[in-house]
Amino acid sequence: MTCHLNACLETQRLACRQSPYPSRAERRELLARLALMTRRHRHAIIEAIQTDFGQRSEVEIQLADIQPVLDAVSHARRHLWHWMRPWRVSVPWRLLPARARIAPQPLGVVGIIAPWNYPWSLALMPVVDALAAGNRVMLKPSELTPHTSALLGRLVTQYFSPRTLCVIEGDATTGQAFSALPFDHLLFTGSPQVGRKVALAAANNLTPTTLELGGKSPAFVAGDADFTRAADAIIFGKGMNAGQTCIAPDYVLVESRHIDALTNALSRAILKQRPSTREATQPINEAQRARSEAMLAEARNHGCRIIDHGAHAPALVIDPHQRLAVMREEIFGRCLPVISVKDSNKALDFVAARPHPLAIYVFTQQRDQQRHWQHASQSGALVFNTTLLHHAVPGLPFGGVGASGHGAYHGRHGFHRFSHLRGMFYLASRSPATQLYPPYRRWLLKLLRLI
Repeated sequence: MTCHLNACLETQRLACRQSPYPSRAERRELLARLALMTRRHRHAIIEAIQTDFGQRSEVEIQLADIQPVLDAVSHARRHLWHWMRPWRVSVPWRLLPARARIAPQPLGVVGIIAPWNYPWSLALMPVVDALAAGNRVMLKPSELTPHTSALLGRLVTQYFSPRTLCVIEGDATTGQAFSALPFDHLLFTGSPQVGRKVALAAANNLTPTTLELGGKSPAFVAGDADFTRAADAIIFGKGMNAGQTCIAPDYVLVESRHIDALTNALSRAILKQRPSTREATQPINEAQRARSEAMLAEARNHGCRIIDHGAHAPALVIDPHQRLAVMREEIFGRCLPVISVKDSNKALDFVAARPHPLAIYVFTQQRDQQRHWQHASQSGALVFNTTLLHHAVPGLPFGGVGASGHGAYHGRHGFHRFSHLRGMFYLASRSPATQLYPPYRRWLLKLLRLI
């Protein structure tokens, strides 16, 4: 396997040397192929994902796996002419009439390690950005979704040359070897535990990394919020993909005097949105299901009040102890702790005392409250009065901060992430700046003292 990985890398490195700066037309054509591949084989993609999950909502696959790729391609192709253009920067007066510009340059070969929870979109959306930036890409999909990974490998072979894009299938051992390759950039999406190992492997080659790691994303419902609308949005975010979403609301904070009202609203939202198991997405495997149920059982055994409408729906855990697993670990399942706090400031203190999350969801209509959360909190994204939907905005950067990861992509931010922003300087043929060369004149020293 190591020989195969090295051969793929060398093939793409050779392609980079032969064509180091693909034209805009070439990049647009590659992106169009990616969209065509996704659109033409939509039904096969749905079937593969449903096979890997055992049961997964077709609507969720369309919304969260297929459409985001098509939207990302459309956005990149529409804006690529602007992203690729060098832009001017100002020059100090003493260097005039010189000119300075910044020009985006492809990095070379980009490695992408994709997760299992959204096996199509989280594999291909960074590919969109990397190809738009003019790079070659090696993609390692998850071994936990073997049918989707195999389909991805077959289709990429049909639509792309291995000089441009190749898929590396394999288990965790293959993933370790993949992360140790000397890429020009490596993007990993997954758990913090695996992310640390990927970062260490990349550090041996001084490979720059983008890590998308998730974490415990909180929601805060203020007293002025519409509890019904807030509950609908929270359960939508928690119920999507059975809670197996890195930006799902992990726990809910609410002012103590409103906890019963919010709990009732959340319970009604669960019954409305998740009435049966017919369209419910299942955990990816039995281990994931057992982990989620163990969290719920531990909370129940410690005397927590549990509101559980069935194994297919989010389960509310009211005011759990902080030492329980539902409060120590990223849940990535159906448990949803609801925690009472005195007020907004205490909610901020609660969030600030923990690692920075990938997203914070705040439900309030008060502008001063929104500004307070903007200035006093830190997270990958800050979202007001909904959940998850910010991920559907191609122009917003997607990424974490601190423990939830580093680096961001999507749209122009992804184009820059996979580009070297190269500084260029042009000195005029006749320039007074040459007077700065030695031997230094006395007048120069006097001028510098005046400045």
